[in-house]
Amino acid sequence: MTGSTEPVTSPVDAELREMRWWDIDPVLRMERELFPEDAWSRGMFWSELAHARGPGASRRYLVAEVDGRLAGYAGLVSSGEQADVQTIAVARDHWGTGLGARLLTELLRAATDFECAEVLLECRVDNTRAQRLYERFGFEPIGFRRGYYQPGNVDALVMRLTDPSTPVPGTERGTDNHG
Repeated sequence: MTGSTEPVTSPVDAELREMRWWDIDPVLRMERELFPEDAWSRGMFWSELAHARGPGASRRYLVAEVDGRLAGYAGLVSSGEQADVQTIAVARDHWGTGLGARLLTELLRAATDFECAEVLLECRVDNTRAQRLYERFGFEPIGFRRGYYQPGNVDALVMRLTDPSTPVPGTERGTDNHG
C-alpha cells in the first residue's frame, strides 16, 4: 500500500485520571477554544476542584490524556439522589473516537458511586453532536432553559437519565472499549 494515513487514536489509548490544579491551565485553553462565548473561568474550575476531594466530596472531575497531551475533560456534581453533568469536552482532533462516550461513562459510574437515582445536564440547543451522545446513553429531553448560555443568549436543552447504574442497550456504557 502506498502513502500513509494517520491512525485515529482509540479512546482506550487515553489515560483518564482525576483532574488536579495543575490541569487548570490546559483545560482553560481547551475550554476557550471549544466554548469561546461561554467558557468557564479559572475561578470556576478552582471552586469545583476544591469540592472534589476529601471526606464528603460531591464532585468528580476527570481529564483524558493522549501521549501526555490533554484530549478531554469532564465533571459531575452530586446532591442527594441527583447528579448534574457540569461539563464534557473533547479536543476537536479526538471527535468521533469515542472519547466523549468514555468520559460520560466514567461520570455515570461516579453518579452510581454517589448513589444518585438520576442525572441531569444542560446542553446548548445548537450542539446536536452532544445531544446525540446523551441520547445514546438514554438521556431524554425534559425542558429548556431560555438564554442559559451567556453572553450569546443561547438556550439550553435540559436532559435527564433515570437510574444511571442501568446499562442502556446499544451504548458504550458498562464497557471499557469504545471504538
